[in-house]
Amino acid sequence: MVTLAQVARHAGVSPSTVSYVLSGKRSISEATRRRVEHSIAELGYHPHAGARALASNRSNVIALMIPLRTDMFVPVMMEIAISITTTARRYAHDVLLLTSEEGPSAVKRVAGSGLADAIILMDVELDDERIPLLRQTGAAAALIGLPADPSGLSCVDLDFEATGAVAADHLADLGHREVALIGAAETVYRRHTGFAERTLAGFGRRAAERGLSFLHRPCGGSHEATAGTLSRILEERPGTTGFVVQNEAALPHLLSLLRQVGRAVPEDASVVAICPDDVALHASPQLTSVSIPAEEMGRRAVELVMAQASGEDTTGLTLLAPTLTVRESTGPAPHAG
Repeated sequence: MVTLAQVARHAGVSPSTVSYVLSGKRSISEATRRRVEHSIAELGYHPHAGARALASNRSNVIALMIPLRTDMFVPVMMEIAISITTTARRYAHDVLLLTSEEGPSAVKRVAGSGLADAIILMDVELDDERIPLLRQTGAAAALIGLPADPSGLSCVDLDFEATGAVAADHLADLGHREVALIGAAETVYRRHTGFAERTLAGFGRRAAERGLSFLHRPCGGSHEATAGTLSRILEERPGTTGFVVQNEAALPHLLSLLRQVGRAVPEDASVVAICPDDVALHASPQLTSVSIPAEEMGRRAVELVMAQASGEDTTGLTLLAPTLTVRESTGPAPHAG
């Protein structure tokens, strides 16, 4: 294992100079810094994490809180987590993944112990019980999601209200008049999870403005749950021709079930999905969709907490505008010719 002393000898400087280059605690000439950095790279030196933390009073760790649940579409959460991890490495930080449902106690443990330089919260609820403690600790933090009261917080998310509105507009423009929003599992709405509530709000408002008759039905991700949801919708509103789906796991089941009941997509029924592009592209037919920008959300969250850790004020909302891509699953309503 290469030591700091070996780096110093290779660069022709004192060990303390190497330490100052690594910690940034003292001003070092650009020529000397470049020489030390060249020696570090050539020798493959990696500073001891514990010693580095003591020297800099930083852990070089970001805590990522994802309370994984059975009603969540895990691939999307993991795509965001991978983006956070790869972006953190560009800042020489590692990621500590916290997947339990400890809530406020986990925030207190991480913020109070110096275990991490910053915290990123996912699966944010409108009245998230982690947020009061986060405000109290003053830790560098970012939310991937939007609570009911985002004041004093740094938040990044897809603009889900606008997403619901864009989906409703697309179906209205195609002449659909009876539409349904098939959402996440009932438990997601019971927790008042932000993305689900905001999509419903945006969809409902725009549907009313466009004169659409609409239903909203939560739905589990299994074939049986999707079949039950579709059956109830068609019993209540047999004239429904437009479907917006905010449940990735239910999508393949819905497409299959629509075929089984004699409703061809898009000739008899149009389907708009709110999902990652790879899910939309691998469906048959390929789905018109509003993409979930998982990579961008993860990257921006890390940029926010790193800026905070450097003393910048990043308070505010970063809402990413939805992009709807038209593919094979939507077309004119049957009666629209």
